[in-house]
This record gives sequence, structure tokens and C-alpha cells, in this order.
Amino acid sequence: MEIKLYKSPWRAVKLLLGSSAFVALGTFLLRQPGTPSWVAWACIGFFGLGIPGGLFQLLDRRPQIIINEVGIFDRTTYHSFINWDIIQNAYLVSIHGQKILCLVVPAEFEPSRTKGTVGQALAQLSRELGFQELNISLGMIQIDEVRFAHFLLAMTQVERPADRTQLLTQYAQ
Repeated sequence: MEIKLYKSPWRAVKLLLGSSAFVALGTFLLRQPGTPSWVAWACIGFFGLGIPGGLFQLLDRRPQIIINEVGIFDRTTYHSFINWDIIQNAYLVSIHGQKILCLVVPAEFEPSRTKGTVGQALAQLSRELGFQELNISLGMIQIDEVRFAHFLLAMTQVERPADRTQLLTQYAQ
């Protein structure tokens, strides 16, 4: 059994509407005498980048997170399933209202061990800020983050795949 979590289309619509409003404001400022044109163009350019990003988020219907008996897969974090057996702990961090689930794994499974000096320095900075190397962003997904974190912790405590299937079934209801 698998649970697939998809991006919320409403969050993408909010991103599109917000970006469009600021692009419209920039266009309005561009036509106003006395407003520096660089301010208007900076507004248009910066918030204009949110429009293709929002369109991509809206039209992308691939699952963001897949959970099964083997582990958890997040398209934006890691390129394969993160096995339940290597997850030691998980905790939620909130940055400006965006929830991030941090997964604690042994050092030998951290992605930075195969990266260069810059990658390892960025991983160290991430740890100093209170994150881990494997973080799952829950900002674009419409779920109860606390319930989800408890579910993931329960999945790491179970040893038999049959018990994990039962937990998956319970969570999906």
C-alpha cells in the first residue's frame, strides 16, 4: 500500500494571485511620474518570477511525497526512498508559517558525505540553523503537520512490514 500526497492547487493559486498583484503594482508604478523606473522594474522582475513558479506548481500533478512500507520519498529532498530503518527521529520546524519536517539519520546516511567542501559547509549551516540534511517541506501540501509527524515516527518504530501496512491503512482513513 502507498500513500501519495500531492501539492495543494489552492496554494499555487495564492502564489499566482499574489505575484500577479505585485506585477500589476509594478506596472502601475512604471506609469507614475516621479517613481524611479528601477523600483517598478525590480518589482515586476522579482514578483514576475512567481508566475511561472506558480503555474508549474498548479499544473504539476506528480505526487510530492510517497509513503509505503519501505520508506518515504519526497521529490524535492532526495532521489530515492528514505528507508524507515535509518530514520532515528523526526521533528517539525516552522519558518514564517511554512512547516518543515526534519529527519534525523545516522551520519553515514547523510547526503553531504558524498558532496564536496561547499556541500558539507551548507549541510553544517543547515544543522546550525536547527534543520537536518534530510528535510521534507510541507508548505505546498494541505495536511495536518503534527499528525503527519507522529505518523512518521510511528512508522520508524514498527519492525514488521505487515505492521507498517496496518499503520498506512489507519493513516489513510
